Amino acid sequence: MATSRASRGRERAASKSAALRYLESKKNLAGCACGVAGVGLTLTGAAGTWWPAVVAGLYGAGALLAPPEPPAPPPPGNPTDRLDEVRERFGRLKEYLAEVELPAPAEGRLAELLELYGALLEPGWVAEVLAGEAEAVHALSRAIVVDVPECVDTYNRTRWWTRITPGGESPEGHLERQLALLHEEAERVAADLRETEARRQQTHTTYLEERGRS
Repeated sequence: MATSRASRGRERAASKSAALRYLESKKNLAGCACGVAGVGLTLTGAAGTWWPAVVAGLYGAGALLAPPEPPAPPPPGNPTDRLDEVRERFGRLKEYLAEVELPAPAEGRLAELLELYGALLEPGWVAEVLAGEAEAVHALSRAIVVDVPECVDTYNRTRWWTRITPGGESPEGHLERQLALLHEEAERVAADLRETEARRQQTHTTYLEERGRS
């Protein structure tokens, strides 16, 4: 009984903590801002008798389109374990993207991006260098867990709105630009890792030169 009560207490505490985090999240704040706009429409009479649905719909739209909260930096621990977790998330991401239909240009950019992620995460000496760079691991984790899924999900949501309210900027153009930016970020990670190896090589050369002189 005591164990059961303790378990229920932990569950209630976790639920309360999750609720508080959502209240402070960007999604809730964006939804509230759109909901206030709905209230404004109601006060002007533009929403008519459908004002509750208008307010709720605007709140939901704002919450859906708001950017997600960035993940916290990975906790200290075994670098190999952290990288294994990123690989696992990457595998799940590829499974999800395999079922998503995207326009041809965006699909090509996405394929290039996934190929670069795969090359960085493939077990071997490159991954060993990556495991020693906490910021690089965090950048890849953030992109794989948050950025790429959010790009695709936001594209699908925006495309749905565009179908019923044509006009505005092209969702396809935004998606291609987002994927291009993520590719540039991944290339910077690769360049930083290459620079790390170059410094290591230079250090060893200097060591051998000094050893020879002594």
